[in-house]
Amino acid sequence: MTRLTDLEYLQLGRFKKFWYKFRMFWIVLFPTIGRFFVNIWKKITRGFWKVIDWFKSIYTIFAKGDWKTRLSYVIWGFGSYCRGQWLRGLLFTLFEVLFIVYMVLWGGMWLRKLFYPGHIGEVEVYYIKKVIPGIGEQKTPVYTDDSVQILLMGLLTLSFIIAAIYTWYVNIKQQKIAEEILASGKKVKSAKQDLKSLVDEQFHKTLLALPVTGIMLFTVLPIVYMICVAFTNYDVHHDGRTAFFSWVGFENFGAIFTSNTGSASMSATFGAVLLWTLIWAFFATFSNYFLGMLVAMMINKKGIKLKKLWRGVLVLSSAVPQFISLLYISNMFADSGLINGLFTRLGWPTVKFWTDTQNPNIARVTVIIINIWIGIPYLMLITSGVLMNIPADLYESARIDGANPWQQLVKITVPYMFFVTGPYLLTSFTGNLNNFNVIYLLSGGGPDNTTVAGTKVGHSDLLITWLFKMAIGQENDYKNASVIGIMIFVIVAFLSLVVYNLLPSNKNEEDFS
Repeated sequence: MTRLTDLEYLQLGRFKKFWYKFRMFWIVLFPTIGRFFVNIWKKITRGFWKVIDWFKSIYTIFAKGDWKTRLSYVIWGFGSYCRGQWLRGLLFTLFEVLFIVYMVLWGGMWLRKLFYPGHIGEVEVYYIKKVIPGIGEQKTPVYTDDSVQILLMGLLTLSFIIAAIYTWYVNIKQQKIAEEILASGKKVKSAKQDLKSLVDEQFHKTLLALPVTGIMLFTVLPIVYMICVAFTNYDVHHDGRTAFFSWVGFENFGAIFTSNTGSASMSATFGAVLLWTLIWAFFATFSNYFLGMLVAMMINKKGIKLKKLWRGVLVLSSAVPQFISLLYISNMFADSGLINGLFTRLGWPTVKFWTDTQNPNIARVTVIIINIWIGIPYLMLITSGVLMNIPADLYESARIDGANPWQQLVKITVPYMFFVTGPYLLTSFTGNLNNFNVIYLLSGGGPDNTTVAGTKVGHSDLLITWLFKMAIGQENDYKNASVIGIMIFVIVAFLSLVVYNLLPSNKNEEDFS
C-alpha cells in the first residue's frame, strides 16, 4: 500500500480516512516489530564478537607483554609492585587472596550444591525420635541443608566469580597500560597520586562504588533469584527445608503455554487473566485521560467562575491517601455496605458488587468507574497545563476557516495533546497493567473464579494480584508466581518498545515545534 500525500488524504471520506489509518497502523506495526527482533539479534551478535575480542585482547597482552605483565596473570598485581605502584598491587593481591580463600572454604561447596539444590548429598542429618504406643520408636530425619540458602549463596558465589574475573582482567589491563607508559619515557602514578585521583578526576567512581554495590545486591540479585525460582519446583510442598526443591527446566512455562492434561486450567486461566488485564489497562488509562481532559477544558473555558475553587476541590480529593480512600470505598460497596443499605431503604434490590459469581462484570465495571474518580484530578492538572500552552492562533485560524467546536477538538486539541502527553500515556498504560492497589484494595480480585493448582483467582484479578495470591497464599506457589512475574515483564517491555516507536512525539518531533 502506497502512502498518500496530505492532499490525497484530505480528499478521502470519513470512513476511508479511518480505514486508511487502520491499514497504515498495521503496515507500520509489523516492520516495527521486525526491527525490534532484528535489533535484539544484532545486540546478541555484537555481544558475541565483543566476547571474542575480549579473549583476543587477553592473548595479545600476554603475548606482547614483558615477564612482569605475564606473571601478573597468576599473581595479581605483581607487575604493579615491580613498577612502584604498590597500592594497586596490594588491592589486586588482597582481592585474589580473598577470592581463593572464599572459594576453597565456602564457594566451592555452594557452587557444587547449586546444581543440585534438591539433592541431599553429603549433608548433616539428625533424627527426631518419637515413641508411638503400639508401634514403637519412630525416627523423623531432619536435614541441615536449605535449598533457599543454597540458591541464594550459589548466586552470590557466581556473582563473586564474575567480579573476580573482571578484577583479574582489570589487573592485566593495568599492567599493559603501565608498561606502555614506561616505554614512552613517562612515569606511572605513585600510590599517593592514586589516592589523590580518587577525590579528583576519579571522584565519580568513588561516589558510585557504594550505590552500584547496593543496586547489585538489593536489586539485580533479587531479580536474578526470582528468575531462577521460575525454573524450580519451589512451592509449599517443596519449601526447601523439609522438602528440597530442584531444577525442573521449562516445565513451569509449559504449564502456561500448553493445554496438555494437568495444565489446561493453568493456561486457560492465564489467558483469561491476561485478557482482562489488557482490557483494564486500556479503559483505566483512556477513560481517565479523556475525562480528565474534558474536566480541564470545562474549568479553563472562558466565562466559568470560581476556577480556583473547582481546581482546589479536585486536588483535595486526590490529597487523601489512596490506601485509605480505596478501603473506605470498598466497604461502601460491600454486600452489607452503605450503598446496599441505601438500596434497601429505597426498596431497591441489593447488588453484590464484589461477590456476584453469576455476573462478574459488575465488579469489573465498578473498579473501572471508581478508578475514574481516582484518576481524573491528576489528569486534570496535567492536561490543564498542556491546554493552556496550545497556541491560540490555531483556534482562531480554524474558526476563520469555519471549523465548529467539535472539529477544533478533533483536529487541534486532541492531536496536540497526544503529541505532548504520548509518553505519559504509555507509562500510564504500563503502570495500569501492574496497578495492584486499586484492584486488591477494592475487590480483592473477586468474585472468585476458579482454583488453579490450589491458588484462587478472581474475575477482577490482574496478573500482578494473581501473582501476589500465588506467593502469599497458603500454597506458597513461588515457582508459578515467578513465571507470572517474568511474563509480566516480557509483556510490558514488548508493548512499551513497540508503542514508543509508534508515538508521534517520537516519530514526528517537528510537527508541533
